[in-house]
Amino acid sequence: MKAFRAARLLTSNGVLDHPWLLVEDGRIVEIGTRDSHAPPAEVDVSDFGAALIGPGYLDLHIHGSAGYDVMDDAAEALPAIEGFLARHGVTSYLPTTVTAPMEKTLRALERLADAIEEAARPGTTSTRDEKTAGRAVPLGIHLEGPFISHARRGVHPPENLLAPSLEIFERLWQAARGHIRLLTIAPELDGALELIAAAAGRGVCVSLGHSNAELAEAERGISAGARHATHTFNAMRPLGHRDPGILGAVLTDSRVSADIISDGIHLDPAIVKLVAEAKGTEQTVLITDATSATGMPDGQYHLGSFDVEVKNGRVMSHGSLAGSVLTMDLAVQNLAKFTGWDLAQAVSAASRNPARVAGIENRGALKVCSAADFLVLSPEGQVMRTFVGGVECLR
Repeated sequence: MKAFRAARLLTSNGVLDHPWLLVEDGRIVEIGTRDSHAPPAEVDVSDFGAALIGPGYLDLHIHGSAGYDVMDDAAEALPAIEGFLARHGVTSYLPTTVTAPMEKTLRALERLADAIEEAARPGTTSTRDEKTAGRAVPLGIHLEGPFISHARRGVHPPENLLAPSLEIFERLWQAARGHIRLLTIAPELDGALELIAAAAGRGVCVSLGHSNAELAEAERGISAGARHATHTFNAMRPLGHRDPGILGAVLTDSRVSADIISDGIHLDPAIVKLVAEAKGTEQTVLITDATSATGMPDGQYHLGSFDVEVKNGRVMSHGSLAGSVLTMDLAVQNLAKFTGWDLAQAVSAASRNPARVAGIENRGALKVCSAADFLVLSPEGQVMRTFVGGVECLR
């Protein structure tokens, strides 16, 4: 059992002054304040002074980092990615596939399912050795493609795109052993509405994205069960004042949350502010869409089954943006800067809100019985230390 103290603690209901957390076996067992009562006298206490304690970040959309892609065969890929994520405040994530040949996708889903099940094995969090301590934890899979629009495919290989099909989805579902938590789909495609309803019925969060949908087509997708939007504005039919399209539905429908890439490249800061004001502090979600190039120098890298080039912070393939090199700690700071939100609100967009979108109940907020995934933050939002299951990340 361990206790942790700081000047403030960021909760989903606001800020708690002079708090302490009591952690046992990877879980938060008690939260108190200096003005209520002290932690038990027999436990070790770590005091972080003037810093803040906040919830760990959850990235719903990440393809890789540290030179590796989540679809890589290499055994060292996920450990390297997870270590990098934790150093930047991400304590859990949804490894995200990109459209690829079916056999490559199926193999990747099987490997990711193995990693998710290993991370969830009883005792894993509290018994990690030095090589795995403090790594981000995979909680499910985000399937981005193959059911997306050719017109708005971005860099997804056109030869591997597929029409929405319950039979194909079932193959993907079986390979992932039911660990698909998020599905990006273009609602205007033939067969999409049936697939949206079926996936939502299995508890999958269906997200509208890579879509050329008109307003009515997007609304039908929402009525069928879609509840989220993937990298809003990017790879979507543009917003027009007489032809609002998919963005008109995403920005105005209260049933839909929206994620954004706040790197100042994918969206102008004014558009980040527009989305945040339209969706509010409860339905705005930060993602990174990070690639294997994240944390690496300029050069050639890969995304799924194709190559990308990184130069001056831009990831490109054949003249189009191909993901990012954004880290979540910077995304949080950018959101606060671009919108004028306070730190607690910006942190929620990277923690509580994505956890709600993905249907994950024991992460995203600091509360009794939740996983002891938390960050030590400077008053400006810089990540100073990261704890996963109460175990500090190796920096």
